[in-house]
Amino acid sequence: MLARDVMTRKVISVAPDASVMQAAAAMLKHQISGLPVIDSSGILLGIVSEGDFLRRAELGTQRHRARWLEFLIGPGRLASEYVQACGRKVTEIMTPNPYTVTEATPLTAVVEAMERHRIKRVPVVCGGRLVGIVSRADLLRAVARLARATTDTGATSDAEIRERVIAELRKQSWAPLGLINVIVRDRTVDLQGTITDDGARQAMIVAAENVPGVRAVRDHLVWVEPVSGMTVLPDETGTTSPNAS
Repeated sequence: MLARDVMTRKVISVAPDASVMQAAAAMLKHQISGLPVIDSSGILLGIVSEGDFLRRAELGTQRHRARWLEFLIGPGRLASEYVQACGRKVTEIMTPNPYTVTEATPLTAVVEAMERHRIKRVPVVCGGRLVGIVSRADLLRAVARLARATTDTGATSDAEIRERVIAELRKQSWAPLGLINVIVRDRTVDLQGTITDDGARQAMIVAAENVPGVRAVRDHLVWVEPVSGMTVLPDETGTTSPNAS
């Protein structure tokens, strides 16, 4: 999937000369946590987000430090913090030159950027102009859409379900296939055998649940701790149902 497949195209934005209060009001009205800042020609200048309102003079939450610490920090950073706390225009408090992607950027790269830069949204640009935005909410909607699509697929036979479960496990380095048996009856998957790491238990259940047509998964896996030889049996309930709908 690419950024264009999930991005929001009609983006709520704000002009750089808008007031801080106007930006706050827009975020509250539209229930969003950040606004792209664009000029009259659509060029992206920055992002203003909820985080920019944390240290505000109106709230009395601006930073207060001892004099000796202010001396060590230096006047440049102190001046920047003053602007952040007391600036009246969006351009004075926004984050300039934000990380951006194009419509053809793979979704994996978008998510990696969100994690690496600890951001909640990534603007999508074309020639410097804002054409969309990918937010965490967009990713959530994409997951829900794909879950519905998976649910809508017709049920497969027990043999096909078994082959798909095994095929998925073969792709995972953590799956001890040589110690596991997969049995499918009436679209219910029984996982039997031995695992040497209890973390593999839930992962194998999830792998089976994600196969279209699976009605339920029953856990009969026995965990054997490699060092001590201690054996842990599965939970007596041991049955889960996919919740894709």
